[in-house]
Amino acid sequence: MALNRFRCAALPLALLVLMLLASATSHGAAIEMREFDDPVLEQRYDSLTASLRCPTCQNQAINDSDAPVSGDMRERVYQLLQDGRSDIEIRDFMVQRFGDYVLYNPRLEGRTLLLWGLPGALVLLGGVLVVFIVRTRRKASASKLTAAERARLDALINGERSE
Repeated sequence: MALNRFRCAALPLALLVLMLLASATSHGAAIEMREFDDPVLEQRYDSLTASLRCPTCQNQAINDSDAPVSGDMRERVYQLLQDGRSDIEIRDFMVQRFGDYVLYNPRLEGRTLLLWGLPGALVLLGGVLVVFIVRTRRKASASKLTAAERARLDALINGERSE
């Protein structure tokens, strides 16, 4: 009987240990080492990989992502930098290959105009709405009672019924 209790208690503990070991080994991704002769080139690489979004991970930069596509993108950025391409050329290449989604800050174009203009328009609309509400409440609180309304209110306060 005591042996069965031990087995029942040890099984969840053993499963937990196995899950922790599996989790620890799955996060041991290889660290990519890039060799740069010029520290400015290395800084450009870091800046570019931080400003490009992983197509798989959605809201993660390619320098932080473990997705295979991010590794390919980092390798391509490295190769293009080694070929002497400018940052704009590299971003253009990535946009051509993966679409505008790859940029954290999309370009101001006709199709992204709504994306850039919508926040400002919403702030402006909110301001107009607040001004409208404040003016309406001021007018409602500032209006005086007519003589008939005053008489009816006095009658209600004094407990008389008006008909």
